[in-house]
Amino acid sequence: MWVVFMCLVALIAVWVSHWVYIWQNPKCNWKLPPGSMGFPLIGETLEYFTPHSLYDIPPFIKKRITRYGSLFRTNLVGQNIVVSTDPEFNYHIFKNEGKSFLFWYPESFTEIFGGQDILTYHGVVHKYLKNLVLHLVGPENLKAKLLSEMEEMTRKHLTSWARCGTTVDIKQVSSEMVFNYFAYKLIGYDGLEGTRKLRENFSAIINGIISFPLSIPGTAYHACLQGRKNALKMIKEKFDERKASNKKYGDYLDHLLEEVKKEDTILTEEIAVNLVFGLLFATYETTSTALTLAVKFISDHPRVQAELAIEHMQIIKNRQRKDSQITWQEYRSMTFTHMGNELHLGSKTFMGFGGGVRLCVGADFAKVQLAIFIHQLVLNLRWTVVKGGDIIRKPTLTFPNGLHLQILEKHL
Repeated sequence: MWVVFMCLVALIAVWVSHWVYIWQNPKCNWKLPPGSMGFPLIGETLEYFTPHSLYDIPPFIKKRITRYGSLFRTNLVGQNIVVSTDPEFNYHIFKNEGKSFLFWYPESFTEIFGGQDILTYHGVVHKYLKNLVLHLVGPENLKAKLLSEMEEMTRKHLTSWARCGTTVDIKQVSSEMVFNYFAYKLIGYDGLEGTRKLRENFSAIINGIISFPLSIPGTAYHACLQGRKNALKMIKEKFDERKASNKKYGDYLDHLLEEVKKEDTILTEEIAVNLVFGLLFATYETTSTALTLAVKFISDHPRVQAELAIEHMQIIKNRQRKDSQITWQEYRSMTFTHMGNELHLGSKTFMGFGGGVRLCVGADFAKVQLAIFIHQLVLNLRWTVVKGGDIIRKPTLTFPNGLHLQILEKHL
């Protein structure tokens, strides 16, 4: 009996050792870069999610660059992946999608976006959906409609924050401002209660999208999937409601409905609903985070704040002499050109909007929105940081205690 038990233990030990070996040395048709796959099942996920400072290379990445170089393998959130920190190689990947490389997303990511999103399509379908989105956020619509609307919307919100008599958390209020505006432009959502519920669902999605894909009640990933389910339901209800009505609202949903009706279209109702979902997701967190970060950096450097105010006042004076408004091209360049010059960033080292065929379709929209916000802020308002401002990456950038400002109007 004892011999049988010892044999069984030995067999289990051999099986476990073999399993660990297979985990650490995954099969590949080509030679894999150096690296470690971490612990079985969880990989190196826990270390990857460890909070760290904004102003340095993430410790997880730095440690592996030192040990393995700019290209290494690992396992994160249940997926075997290769990480590249080489800007030239990353640029090459973006430029050669569909040729030497094919974009792929983890199963957890696909589950959240449903496999019907512009991010998960390739080739002709991706190009078609990209052009469909450009109808809303491309240069032509920016010049024709969005620029004046965004200026008015931003001015209205900044003024209300200055006159509210209390401090505001710029991360929270800018998230609301950006999301509410885009929800209105996309699907005509202008009811405060409905927009709030939709925004709360996207907040749950953001909090769980980069988490271990364990869908049981109480986990961030489960809440993320529930947020997706609820958000899609609300968008689908709006889609069905509009489809049953003959009324035109002049928003993006009208355009999608007309596109679905065409005989030669590849756009289905399901793809259209997921497209709206993806656009709301892309708008909700990224732009408000960039706005908050910009305010944080400007606030930390009073001299920069003063110089920006002088520069933007001069922009207004030049435009008044020409009797014309600031163009979208000027807005597009005023913020990011200066940022690139200050940080000495080239197109291959700073690819915040991707590259190649995966260049963010809303890049111009985001740049203009950020520039308008900064322009209105430094020109018409003065502010003081009351509390908050701490920044943590885990790995996404977060403001754990917000950025609370006391905002006052300038009397020019």
